[in-house]
Amino acid sequence: MLNNIPIVTKNLLIINILVYIITFVFMQNSGSPELAGQLSLHSFNSPLFEPYQMVTHMFVHSLDSIFHIFFNMFLLVMFGSHLERIWGAKRYFIFYFACGLGALALYNSIGVIELANLRKELVAAGFEMDKVDYTISQNMVTTFHNISPDLAYTLDKYYDMSFSPMLGASGAIFGLLAGFAILFPNTELMLLFPPIPIKAKYLIGGYLAFEIYSSFKQPNDQIAHLAHVGGAIVGIIMVLYWRKFDKKNFY
Repeated sequence: MLNNIPIVTKNLLIINILVYIITFVFMQNSGSPELAGQLSLHSFNSPLFEPYQMVTHMFVHSLDSIFHIFFNMFLLVMFGSHLERIWGAKRYFIFYFACGLGALALYNSIGVIELANLRKELVAAGFEMDKVDYTISQNMVTTFHNISPDLAYTLDKYYDMSFSPMLGASGAIFGLLAGFAILFPNTELMLLFPPIPIKAKYLIGGYLAFEIYSSFKQPNDQIAHLAHVGGAIVGIIMVLYWRKFDKKNFY
């Protein structure tokens, strides 16, 4: 089966699976998903942020359910293979990582703003943020006594947002979906449940609309909806640009 998958898509598939296996084995041996957390992307102003996470987070998937990586890799092979055959390895490689970084930019920009606002509230309340950030960098949570419920909520939220990372290939995958929908809007895709055909522009367009809705109505459901939207936006922009200015290709 791997022989029929184009080179970039095949390598992305292999790397994602290997990283999942390594992080899973590490968790089984240590009893903690620490490695997955270190490779996942934290907000730029979080004490846990490291520059390498901007790339590594695209290859890390949730260890709570295998469906996270299975669904992403299924879409990667299904749509990524098709686009790579059309564009070639170099253009496809650039497109994939640009969409992943676009997902990062939109999702993380919101997180940075929210974390900065929480930090301002804590500083105004007299907290020494160097000490708070140190406990976070050491993967510890310190209990503060004799503070108001509102302040305790703000502090808990600051800890929670600092520890909560973004992970997975979903942002880049949504870029692939958006690119495919623009290039081949009338291609019929077969749903599994119910087993009926539906055009790509309706299925993928509806999926993207749902993600936009969920980013506002379900912001705390542990799914990075804004990352999906960010990846799709970059994918749309790049495909439209290439289609307009690249006269040598039919797309």
